[in-house]
Amino acid sequence: MTSASSSPTPAPRSLPAGRNFGLLTAAAIITSLGSNGALIAAAFAVLESGGDGGDVGLVAAARTAPLVLFLLIGGAVADRLPRHRVMVAANTLNFLSQAAFAWLVLTGGAQLWHMMVLTGLCGVGQAFFGPASEGMLMSSVSGEQAARAFAFFRMSMHGAAIGGAALGGAMIAAMNPGWVLAVDAAAFAVAGALRAFLDVGHIPARLPGGGLLADLRDGWQEVVGRPWLWAVVLQFSVVVAVVGAAEAVYGPLVAQDELGGARPWGFALAAFGVGTLGGALLMMRWKPRRLLLAGTLCVFPLALPSAGLAIPLPVAGLCAVMFVTGVAIEVFGVSWMTALHQEIPEEKLSRVAAYDWFGSVAMVPLATAAAGPVETLVGRSAALWGCAALIVLVTAGVLCVPDVRNLTRRSSVKKISVPGPTRESADAEGAVGGLG
Repeated sequence: MTSASSSPTPAPRSLPAGRNFGLLTAAAIITSLGSNGALIAAAFAVLESGGDGGDVGLVAAARTAPLVLFLLIGGAVADRLPRHRVMVAANTLNFLSQAAFAWLVLTGGAQLWHMMVLTGLCGVGQAFFGPASEGMLMSSVSGEQAARAFAFFRMSMHGAAIGGAALGGAMIAAMNPGWVLAVDAAAFAVAGALRAFLDVGHIPARLPGGGLLADLRDGWQEVVGRPWLWAVVLQFSVVVAVVGAAEAVYGPLVAQDELGGARPWGFALAAFGVGTLGGALLMMRWKPRRLLLAGTLCVFPLALPSAGLAIPLPVAGLCAVMFVTGVAIEVFGVSWMTALHQEIPEEKLSRVAAYDWFGSVAMVPLATAAAGPVETLVGRSAALWGCAALIVLVTAGVLCVPDVRNLTRRSSVKKISVPGPTRESADAEGAVGGLG
C-alpha cells in the first residue's frame, strides 16, 4: 500500500536474492524445533520437581500473562527501533532465561517460583519478538512473491514444530528434561546470531515521532479505520479462545473418557499438523483473487473439531476432521498475511501485527479457565456444541462486512512510505543507524 508522502519517493531497492527471507526462515525453523520440544520439557520439569497439574497450569499462565501485557508495547517498539535489533534482543532474553531454566532443572534446584519467573521472561521476549518478526517478514518479500513466500514460511514452521515436538518427546523419554531446555536455549542463540545479519538497507529510516503512546494510538487508528481488519481481529478473539478451550481442555478429556486415552488424541493433533503442511503447499500454488473471502470461508471448518468431540467421532473420523481443519487454517493464514502485506504501510506493520496478536490471545486464558465451570453447568457435549456454534456465528457475521467480501489481490508491488520531511534526511539516518 502506498502512503502519502510530502516528497516523491523512489522505488525501494530490491532484496539481494531473497537473503533476508532465507535468514528469517532458517532462524524460525531453528527456534521452532527447540521451542516445541521445550514446551513439553517445561511441563515434565514441573511434574518431576514434585508439582501437579495445577502447577503446570501456573507455569503456562506465567508465560501467557506477560505476552498479553507487553504485546502492544512490543509492536510500537518494533516500529520505532530497527526490527532486527528488537528480534536479536528478544532472542538474547529467551536464551538467557531458558539457559537458567535448564541449569536449575539439571542441578535439581528448580522451584515453582523459579520456573514461573523464567517462563514469564520468555513470554516477555515473545511479546517483543512476535510483532518485530512479522513486520520484518512482510518487508522482506515483494508483492508478486508474497503469498508464495508466506506459504513456504508457514510450511517450514509447521514442519519444524512437528519435528521439534517429536524430538523433544523422545529426548525427555531418554534423559532429563533440562537437556531439552538447554537445546532450546542454544537454538535461541543460533537464531539470534542469524537474525543479526539481516539486511535492512532497503527499509527507510523511521524518524522520531510523538512517543510510544502516540505510536500506539496511530496503530489503533490504523486498525479501526479498516473494517476488514478490526472485524477479523474481533472474529479471531472469539475463534482462538473457543478453539483453545475445546482442544486444550475438552479434547484430552474426551480422549480419556471416550477414545481410549492420550494416544488417539495425539494422532488427531498429528493429523492437524499434517493438514497445515498440506494447506501451506496448496497456498504456494493457489492465489485466490478475493483474499479475505476465501480465507474467511475457510474459518468455518474450525468448528468441526468441537463438533467431532461433542458426538464424539471415532478416532479415524476425528483425525480426518483435524486434517481438514489444518488445511483450512492455512488457507486463512496465508490469505491474511498477504492482505496485511498488501494493505498496511510498511512503517506500521509491527503495530498492526501487535493488535492482531493481542486480539487473538487476550481471551484465551479466560476461555480455558471458564471451560471447566461451563462443563459443570451445561455438560461437556453442550459446551462443545456451543464452541462450534460460536465459531460459525462470528464467521458468518464477518462475512456481512463488505470489505471482507470485496478485498482483492493486487499484483503491483507495495511501495514503502518514508515518514519525515525529506528523503535525504531519512537516507542519512539510515546510513548511520541501519534502521529496520
